[in-house]
Amino acid sequence: MTTPSIGLVGLGIMGRPMGRNLMKAGYPLTVHDVDRRAVDELVAEGATAGTSPRQVAAETDVLITMLPDSPQVSEVYAGPDGAFEALRPGWLAIDMSSIAPATARDLAARAAAGGAEMLDAPVSGGDKGAIAGTLSIMVGGSGEGFARALPILEAMGKTIVHVGPAGAGQVVKVCNQVVVAVVIEAVSEALVLGAKAGVDPARIADVLQGGLAQTKVLELRRENMLSGRFDPGFRIRLHLKDLKNALDLARQEGVALPATAEVEQLMQAARVAGRGEYDHSGLLTVVEDLARFRVADYTADAADA
Repeated sequence: MTTPSIGLVGLGIMGRPMGRNLMKAGYPLTVHDVDRRAVDELVAEGATAGTSPRQVAAETDVLITMLPDSPQVSEVYAGPDGAFEALRPGWLAIDMSSIAPATARDLAARAAAGGAEMLDAPVSGGDKGAIAGTLSIMVGGSGEGFARALPILEAMGKTIVHVGPAGAGQVVKVCNQVVVAVVIEAVSEALVLGAKAGVDPARIADVLQGGLAQTKVLELRRENMLSGRFDPGFRIRLHLKDLKNALDLARQEGVALPATAEVEQLMQAARVAGRGEYDHSGLLTVVEDLARFRVADYTADAADA
């Protein structure tokens, strides 16, 4: 079987390592991004530079997109010089962005009208999962499309689940983001409470990771939260977008999400305070603000004073 050529549009924190893993798996890769430096970086490692979404789509068998939000995804596919200008029977698109389920369903229907297939395949695992190729990938679309995409997705992820028809991947992604956001907030409360009460937050984290409270949030973001350095793996402003999608969907379906609504407001406070580019574990800073205490400032001497 001939190895399909792949186009990748979107070379941010997640897209670049995903592209590297595709090349490592032996896929010919053409890349495009508004940031030319990101393109040049992957071209230096063996990729081919594309000039537009339309051109990349026209010259590859499969197009993967990893973009910030619904408007950017719609623009790349359906905008001027977009990928759908190269729509043709047999072509496959895999959108791995986190967007509104309704947008995913609309784009999949447009692709199907042209004889092509489009999957929504958002991911979980952050930048570390993207680098390691261990992402969790939730896929919406047809079974046939999923089977065709699976070998490609296996180059980037470890847990890959076909969750239902078009849009289902995005539904599961907002469910995932609800849990992640609420857990970050709960861990933040625990660390601030314990540290301000005089216990080393590193020891608190050790104990939490050894019991029922064990969580990926601490496994992957422990150093961020203990050090007070929030270099982004996944930005607060992007998690805010996911929570908006979750709350919009909840309103549509008649589901109450009280904890999600509260955490969305705390993340909004972080954004208003100028922290929207922080990693989402930077939600800790809002809980710290409320307590007038910084976990990273903890010292045993101060606690004993």
